Amino acid sequence: MDKREFDTIMEQAIEAEVESYEFYRDVANKATNPAVKQLFTEFAREEHGHKEQLEEIKAKGIQDFDFEGATDYKVSEKVDLPLLSADMKPVDAIALAMKKEEAAVKAYSHLASSVNNPALQRIYTELAQMEKEHKARMEDLYTNMAFGEVW
Repeated sequence: MDKREFDTIMEQAIEAEVESYEFYRDVANKATNPAVKQLFTEFAREEHGHKEQLEEIKAKGIQDFDFEGATDYKVSEKVDLPLLSADMKPVDAIALAMKKEEAAVKAYSHLASSVNNPALQRIYTELAQMEKEHKARMEDLYTNMAFGEVW
């Protein structure tokens, strides 16, 4: 894969992180529930960190990057997408965030399966792994909050 193609993919991934950051930041700014405000502020900070990681990878031209990923227990796939509201409960806010991460995993996974170039497949697979890490963290938060009785 040439540098231009790599840069284009990374620019798209960085833009997706910026969009997620802005979404989480905006929800945090509009939320009336202090716990939701705090959660979404943290989510925004994490997305900003992802953006910085991807910018560094792009700047250094590292086409062979590796994200650890996480086991996908598919919690978000079992939860309905809650409606966004300024006064939503923290558990619904986390459900909304994990559904957003689920969509990102699916998008990158779809891109990986739709290209024939092994180098492109690997990059999209690694980007999906990055999103799986975030999805797993949100699913853990959701499980702990939604099913607190197990503790």
